[in-house]
Amino acid sequence: MEAGPYFQTAFSPSEFQRRRRRLCDAIGEGTALLQGAPETGAFSLFRQYNDFFYFCGVETSHAYLLVDGRSGQSTLYLLPRDERASQSDGPELNADDAEIARRLTGVDDIKPIAALPQDLPHGRRVFVCQAAAEGRQACQDTLRYAAKRLQQDPLRGAISAEAELCERIGAACGEVGDLSPIVAEMRALKSEAELQVMRRAGALTAEALKYAIRLTQPGVYEYQLAAAAEFVFLAGGAMGGAYRPIVASADNIWNMHYYRNNRRLEAGDVVLMDYAPDVACYTSDIGRMWPVAGAYPTAYRDLYGFVVDYHCVLLELIRPGESIDAICRRAAERMRPVASRIRWQKESHAAAVENMLANGRPFTHPVGMAVHDGEPYLARALEPGVVFALDPQLWVPEERLYVRVEDAVAVVADGVENLTAAAPHALDEVERLVGTGGALELLDVQQ
Repeated sequence: MEAGPYFQTAFSPSEFQRRRRRLCDAIGEGTALLQGAPETGAFSLFRQYNDFFYFCGVETSHAYLLVDGRSGQSTLYLLPRDERASQSDGPELNADDAEIARRLTGVDDIKPIAALPQDLPHGRRVFVCQAAAEGRQACQDTLRYAAKRLQQDPLRGAISAEAELCERIGAACGEVGDLSPIVAEMRALKSEAELQVMRRAGALTAEALKYAIRLTQPGVYEYQLAAAAEFVFLAGGAMGGAYRPIVASADNIWNMHYYRNNRRLEAGDVVLMDYAPDVACYTSDIGRMWPVAGAYPTAYRDLYGFVVDYHCVLLELIRPGESIDAICRRAAERMRPVASRIRWQKESHAAAVENMLANGRPFTHPVGMAVHDGEPYLARALEPGVVFALDPQLWVPEERLYVRVEDAVAVVADGVENLTAAAPHALDEVERLVGTGGALELLDVQQ
């Protein structure tokens, strides 16, 4: 039976074995228990939790992975074969096909999930992930927000799955350790195998954005550009979007994570798109702005053009061993003379540019399995394997103007690799691309 129909092929068993060995080094004499995602109860594609996928690549529900730090032994616990589901949905990994599961995952042993309670190491320290699990389109930022909203709901005080697991393991085994910071630290530096997947994700991201630019014209809705990008994702083999699409036009741009995408584009508008795919549980990130009618308004040409130039200077300066503060300082020194030569339309525009150079944070969140990946990198010297969003941003509050350009970039041995470089920066190139894809003939559901 071939792996393709029901098991991931983006990563080899040896890649997961390498990660599990690193995990053993981190937990020492302890044991790690990783809990996979449950069934959702919906007709939706199953999406595994990021931390669980990271160590074994298994994409079936209700799976567990037990890793013994002393022996290095890894055991995968799976549900038994469900004949009815197999007939209806096709095959998936199960405990009854242990040899197949062992070969595909590279784990040492496969057992039915019913055996897990008796296999727990009683009297030893067991590490479990205590941070909220990242599933489809989730990251720690979104999960913290959801938890905050839940706390404000007087009729929904349910204990989290992570807290419940801690209680159960504590009662059965004694001491419970937090695996989340260990895994976040491991995920912070991407291997070459991970970078290969993220290159695919970045290429799809750029192609989707270019397709949306080509289909842009007055009368098109924001959601139609999102649909065009989603088509490129799916046609390119992605699960879909890794987060909800941001397609903002006109005043909607001011809300940096605007998501309703229901406005009709008009001549004179500018569009901001930020959308990336879920490719083998990894993603990318991007931000570009373009004119609906094919020519940037003068204010946007000046401001966006400056932010693009600043962004490109930052890219040139990124190197392993460099501090982010030093890079930002040198980039600002190079851009201030440029800013002084521009005849800004308003004093507020010049002030916004200086504020961006002096106080901006163009190095934003890490990118990886989640679009806002967990482990911060800002306080360290840059090192190969770090992937983050380079996203200089400019605000003119008096006019509700928000300007940005974003790429997902990886620090590599000889400098930097822009994973979304195929999406154009140059304003003239963008203008030439707008509307070249013909009319977007979709049902207008707003009417």
